[in-house]
Amino acid sequence: MMTDFDFGKDTAEVFDDMLDRSVPFYAEIQRMIGELAGDFAVPGTNLYDLGCSTGTTFIGLDPVVPAEVAFIGVDSSPDMLKKARKKLQENSISHTYELICLSLDDGVPILNASVVILNLTLQFVRPLNRDRVISSIAHGLNDGGCLILVEKVLSQDSTINRLFIKHYYEFKKRNGYSELEISQKREALENVLIPYHLEENRELLLRNGFKSCDVFFRWYNFCGMLALK
Repeated sequence: MMTDFDFGKDTAEVFDDMLDRSVPFYAEIQRMIGELAGDFAVPGTNLYDLGCSTGTTFIGLDPVVPAEVAFIGVDSSPDMLKKARKKLQENSISHTYELICLSLDDGVPILNASVVILNLTLQFVRPLNRDRVISSIAHGLNDGGCLILVEKVLSQDSTINRLFIKHYYEFKKRNGYSELEISQKREALENVLIPYHLEENRELLLRNGFKSCDVFFRWYNFCGMLALK
């Protein structure tokens, strides 16, 4: 029997490889996140990565964000955070950082933030809690701060949606995943990863404290959005 996907020890061990093979243009998305974070990060403030997993984003941000910005990573998986600590130490990042084990469904304590990152994270938060999560992020962001949101998204048209998903699975096959592996992953994620339409994410941001937002990345059913406080 197929069990629901989780972010435990087995996933943590293969997570970085899985992202590279499962997320189109993952390295480019990380580079763009670094560029945008560099535009908004203010010395003396905090930069949050919610769902920081193994700490890859912080390693990329280290050389491009002012040194006086503190990194705060939040993740619900102790195994992911254990791997993140190891990677951050091995890469000798120069910023001060704190890693917190917390589920976003339980609330998000954001303080004095100039940048908040949700990179393929919000889709794992229960829809019932998403307004509260986005509202608390906006509340904890300083004026002029930003939220960088990357998500899988649905299309309004069912034909377009099917085509985008088909081409995404073809991408995974090109990266070495078998039909069985793709099918098993889809089944495991079915009740865990719940994507919104692009328009739903836009409305979610605008009704919960953000003044504007726009798309900075799009590849079939993957979308990056920048929202301004």
